Amino acid sequence: MKRVIRFASVCAVFAASVGLAQADVLKIATEGAYPPFNYVDSDNQLHGFDVDIALALCERMQAQCTLVAQDWDGIIPALMAKKYDAVVASMIDTEERRKKISFTHHYYKTPLSVAVPKDSDISDAQTNFKGKTVGAQSSSTQSIYAEDVYGKAGANVKLYPTLDEANSDLASGRLDGVIADKFPLADWIDKAGKSCCKMLGDVNGTQADASIAVRKEDNALRERFNKALDEIVADGTYQKISSKYFAFDIYH
Repeated sequence: MKRVIRFASVCAVFAASVGLAQADVLKIATEGAYPPFNYVDSDNQLHGFDVDIALALCERMQAQCTLVAQDWDGIIPALMAKKYDAVVASMIDTEERRKKISFTHHYYKTPLSVAVPKDSDISDAQTNFKGKTVGAQSSSTQSIYAEDVYGKAGANVKLYPTLDEANSDLASGRLDGVIADKFPLADWIDKAGKSCCKMLGDVNGTQADASIAVRKEDNALRERFNKALDEIVADGTYQKISSKYFAFDIYH
């Protein structure tokens, strides 16, 4: 069932003039199932790096923002259907997606990485999983890589609505490996998967930009985000947020 969770940003900044222009009232989508970047707590509140970055950008733009959790498979169609104004959900900027939507500058960079069971005979992240079963999140750059590389090499590729579901099957022994963006996969291994699984490392040549998505026609909004991004990086706000989640640089 499609999950939609809304909450008003408590740190929205209101313009000093009488009322906000319509352009200053924004609805922003994230997934809500991709820790530590975005997740929903027991009180149905959104948290995570993506959420904190979105709120910091809204504050810098003096915009009143509402954040909405949207299932990943429908996140681009719903943006194009104007159900919200932007997506801050660790979305990778790709040429294929640029045919439909536009992206801001990156707000972090990530390679793909691979996790396998602890007793696996696979020891290299550059494996092709021939004759084995590998999982990935559907409608993602990981799923594209899995199908284009592993599938063509003779692997069975199994796709999941969320990364958590793929990780669960890996932990349960139903998969021989999972390919995902490095940081959420490492976060899962560190918090829940150490007893069953291990990281093999990064997949060569896969580092990519995670950026904010907007509709193609919303160039002015994209540039507002770009300006705000530059400002929060320059004044240390970005680093303060990042250090809550990561002990290393994910921006450069």
